[in-house]
Amino acid sequence: MDALELNALPPARRIGRRRRFGAFVWRGMGIVAGTFLAALALTRLLIPFRMIDGGTVGIAIIAHHLSALPLGLWIVLLNLPFLFLGYREIGKTFVVTTLAAVVLLSGWVTVLSRFPPLVDSAFLATVFGGLILGIGVGLVIRNGGSLDGTEIVAIVLNERTDFSVGEIVMFFNIFIFTSAAFVFSLESAMYSVIAYYIAYRVIDMVLTGLEEMKSVIIISDQADDIAEAIMARLGRGVTHLAGVGGYSKEEKKILYCVVTRLEVSKLKSIVRDFDPEAFVTIENVHDVLGGRFNKRSIH
Repeated sequence: MDALELNALPPARRIGRRRRFGAFVWRGMGIVAGTFLAALALTRLLIPFRMIDGGTVGIAIIAHHLSALPLGLWIVLLNLPFLFLGYREIGKTFVVTTLAAVVLLSGWVTVLSRFPPLVDSAFLATVFGGLILGIGVGLVIRNGGSLDGTEIVAIVLNERTDFSVGEIVMFFNIFIFTSAAFVFSLESAMYSVIAYYIAYRVIDMVLTGLEEMKSVIIISDQADDIAEAIMARLGRGVTHLAGVGGYSKEEKKILYCVVTRLEVSKLKSIVRDFDPEAFVTIENVHDVLGGRFNKRSIH
């Protein structure tokens, strides 16, 4: 569509197309940056000290060590069967994005493998390798892709078995890290587990953000006063829900709102001021879109 055709569209459709294009470009930049960081951590920090990652990347590192084929080629080859499975079982968009991420990772690995290690200490390589790897993988996942084909298998098996995605991935990784102990050494495998754990925690931080959010449900007879106080003191929107007590069968007033981690204490204080007997539940929230939360990206 050229500029004249775009200008001929209604304003709402033009804005929608521009936003979608902007989101597409933003996600693409995130995946490029994420794959670069992941490759940097692997080639310049972890692999020089015979450490591996989990999933198909870990298998690729072991296969590269045992063969003459380049690591980048192994990364692509090992992920292709899983991507085919994902295309049939999960969806085209996710698989295309993941394929692009895997190819980019392979390219970055090939380029960065020509440079020397960044540090001379296995301890520093473990800590900073896990940190940088976690940021990179987190950026890829946050922008709709993946670098690990075993996660696709885990998603498919999760729908057909009683095991969770995390449990299935953990089973794969136990096998992979155990294999690393025989191929490299027990010490290398132990360092790899530490780096993987650090990366796992950092991925979670990248996905949830530094400003952790909490969803709050409040059941109270003073719901109207509490809602007004939350909106006035915290500046957060509150939704009124209707409920019925399971035992008493009486109608209940329920409030729902989302606050940041730093606002939880003040919210509890507000609730206690109006109704010390109020029932309150607080849960972690992965992401928030719209409302009074200014999120710059939509995933």
